[in-house]
Amino acid sequence: MRKERSRKYRLIQYLRILSQSVFFLIFFYLLLGTRFPEGDYIGRVEIFFHFDPLLALTTFIASRVFFRAFLLAGVTLVLTFLLGRVFCGWFCPLGSLHQFFSWLFKKAKLLKPKLPKDRHTVWKYYLLVLVLAGTLFSLNLVGFLDPFSLLYRSFAVGLMPVVDHTTSAFIGLLYSVELSSLGDGLYQFFEGLDLNGVFLQGFFIGALFLGLVLLNMTRERFWCRYLCPLGALLGLCARWNLLKLRIDEDKCIKCGLCTLQCQTQADPWPNADWKRSECDYCFTCGALCPTAAIGFGPRAAPEDRKIVDLDRRKLILTSLLGIVAVPFFRLSPARARASEKLIRPPGALPEKQFLQKCVKCGECMKVCPTNALQPALTEAGPEGIWTPMLVPKIGYCEYYCSLCTQVCPTGAIQELDIEAKNKVKMGSAWVDRNRCIPWKFGNPCIVCEEHCPVSPKAIQLTKIEVTLKDGTVKAPLAPIIDLETCTGCGICENKCPVVDLPAIYITSVGESRSERNQVLLDIIQPGDDDIYGKRP
Repeated sequence: MRKERSRKYRLIQYLRILSQSVFFLIFFYLLLGTRFPEGDYIGRVEIFFHFDPLLALTTFIASRVFFRAFLLAGVTLVLTFLLGRVFCGWFCPLGSLHQFFSWLFKKAKLLKPKLPKDRHTVWKYYLLVLVLAGTLFSLNLVGFLDPFSLLYRSFAVGLMPVVDHTTSAFIGLLYSVELSSLGDGLYQFFEGLDLNGVFLQGFFIGALFLGLVLLNMTRERFWCRYLCPLGALLGLCARWNLLKLRIDEDKCIKCGLCTLQCQTQADPWPNADWKRSECDYCFTCGALCPTAAIGFGPRAAPEDRKIVDLDRRKLILTSLLGIVAVPFFRLSPARARASEKLIRPPGALPEKQFLQKCVKCGECMKVCPTNALQPALTEAGPEGIWTPMLVPKIGYCEYYCSLCTQVCPTGAIQELDIEAKNKVKMGSAWVDRNRCIPWKFGNPCIVCEEHCPVSPKAIQLTKIEVTLKDGTVKAPLAPIIDLETCTGCGICENKCPVVDLPAIYITSVGESRSERNQVLLDIIQPGDDDIYGKRP
């Protein structure tokens, strides 16, 4: 009987590892599939996010609008109400990654299991309260801490560019040692993955993620134990779950092995101290128990225990901190006058609503075929850190592409077909005549006009006369901008032959999503909705 039970929990452990591996591979497959497809539509590559109840709750509270796709988050909640935090232990790709590295560090003897002597598992509950308090005042900070946003952003912006540069260097090495056939095969494979290799803040975002992974050398699943607000939310929802731990006192030898090896500090022994809000049902305790004293079974009646032991004063302080953080996160010049560099993707909601819904996941940045979408830093203020913006010096908005509008998991970027997307004005182009080759030197150059994709052309050529310092007069064709037809796609700035600081550049002024950020401010009538700050 004893051996049969141990074998049962070992088998359940293998099934859990299989489940974690499958769902992580699904996540990674969807990550790699977030690229330019053969047709116009990419499919539901963002579907993982819609099972996240924390994203569903915070975006709903912050924007006061429920995104229908988040109905799938109900599946996670029902599963948690019935079985506890099995989502964290069996399905979450970030949790699986942390558990793998925890196991790896243990095998390498970089981590030695310790009996828990701290109460820091409550940190994640305070972080959850802080985030929810901010959302009441439309400050959505969940993108910084949500496990799906964190994992996807870290891979797309920080880790995959490293893979791109590493493989490029390796392929170059193969060519240098005359292994061109192998180099050609690898080049075609990685070229098909469409990995974007250049991201602002890529180093910082990647280093932050690696730092979180290395914290597993101090405690197993450090992120899951102390920092994950989604785990905190699911822990609260696990109050009424049916699957509960029981220890047979007649068999238990009080060795403490189950508590010592518990990955999330759920403290299986003694049974009265078991924290079901922390248990992710990995069943390690049942598999390791030398006397098969540990078992899990359905019990309908809730137990008379505190699900989370939170200090009332700290809870109030954290709530106040979340409320006080609202004005501090909105200390940005962009609220008075829009930043000229803050060019949002086509289909982006007006700035106020956009920041309420964007969770900084990086889906749009990963799918952009020209690497044009980059994480913002100061352009949108603290509230807008890591939200997407178009950087024409790196890439441009492809005329026949609307992928970024299709993959946004929260509706911060509205889905548009290509025809509708090409009618969206993201900004306006301007010519710096002190740097433009025809205007400054009198030499012919029509690169920007040739690349302008709209019809009729937003960049037109006019004949001018330029007098040089030796008195020579030249009459080249020089570019001028038609602001009515320019969409601010950025291809002119990207292709400008003046390398360091292009002679033609894009700013956000004139964007169709804003009534205030226009060339002529007096077109705003009294009473119009304000996007960036005070009414004019």
